[in-house]
Amino acid sequence: MKIEIGSYEAKTKLPELLRQVKTGKEFTITNRGEAVADLVPSLSERKKDKVSAVEKLKVFMLSDPVKGVNIKELLEEGRA
Repeated sequence: MKIEIGSYEAKTKLPELLRQVKTGKEFTITNRGEAVADLVPSLSERKKDKVSAVEKLKVFMLSDPVKGVNIKELLEEGRA
C-alpha cells in the first residue's frame, strides 16, 4: 500500500522518504490532492531483495529440512 504525501512535504522530507523507500515503503506524491508520482524502490533493489530472499531460504532449508513429506506425492496431488 502506498502512502500519500503532498509535494511540499515530500520536498522537505525527501532524505527521510528515501530512507523509508530503501526499506520497501512506497509513497504516492500528490499535488493539490491529485496523485502525480510514485516513489518506489528501484528495480535493481527489488532484484537484490529477491536474490537475498532465495539465498536465505536455501540456507534455512538446508539447516532445518522438512521431514516426512514426499514432494513427488504432493506434486501428483497438485498441492505444490
